[in-house]
Amino acid sequence: MVPKQSTPIRLQEYGVGIFEAVSTKSALKKALKKHCITVNGVLATTATFIHGGECIRLSLPEIARPKKKLVFPLQVLFEDDYLAIIHKPAGILVSGNSFKTIAHALPQNLKQSNLPDATTPQPVHRLDFATTGILLVGKTRQSIRALNKLFENKAVKKTYYAITMGEMDERGEIISAIDGKKSQSNYTLCDSVPSERFGQLNLVELEPRTGRRHQLRKHLSHIGNPILGDKEYGTEGLILNGKGMYLHAYSLQFIHPFTHGEMHFKDGFPQRFKKIFHALQ
Repeated sequence: MVPKQSTPIRLQEYGVGIFEAVSTKSALKKALKKHCITVNGVLATTATFIHGGECIRLSLPEIARPKKKLVFPLQVLFEDDYLAIIHKPAGILVSGNSFKTIAHALPQNLKQSNLPDATTPQPVHRLDFATTGILLVGKTRQSIRALNKLFENKAVKKTYYAITMGEMDERGEIISAIDGKKSQSNYTLCDSVPSERFGQLNLVELEPRTGRRHQLRKHLSHIGNPILGDKEYGTEGLILNGKGMYLHAYSLQFIHPFTHGEMHFKDGFPQRFKKIFHALQ
């Protein structure tokens, strides 16, 4: 049952996190498309608005859940009753159908929220399988919705670092479209070292202004400076095998949606970055 709302809100925004089975925005959209959600007994769509007082019902076929818990220790950088900040290591998916995912490991690594709308903790954004770094997690239904809204409103500042190949300008703005959608990434060249195999390796600070899939990897490849170790978008003959990809989600900055405090967290450079750029030690 929906409590009274001060202003009407689209179901696809209000509904994120209210059901544990569809705790993300993408999962909610899929459930709407499959006609799994009703409002006051009427099939809901992405155009449905919520005013307050409605009965929202979710009907899903039973989904097989992992029978055993995933024992995978995670480094927790911050945690309160609403959200958590964790370090994502390379070589693990954030979410998906695999058993070994960050999402499946979270309940074993985080404290249960004491708030009445506590739910299974869920990542509210994604990092690629080979990417390391800082990841934001919601621990309550309201928090998952609020954090998704922050990302939607571009109210979360994300900073990445990458090691790229080839000569680069000191700074630049990349605006090439991705999958037909407007995209923007800004970069700043921090340091460069000569490389016998790759010509030049660069430490680059990156600020994605949009959130397209593989955006930073595609943008850097587009300007001729692919990320070291990127097997999908790298240069043929210059693929670094077996060493991982040199892309790291370094920091997140946002206003806490419930305590309203300024949150600014950093996740230090991986050791493989420090081996190339000794000043990072």
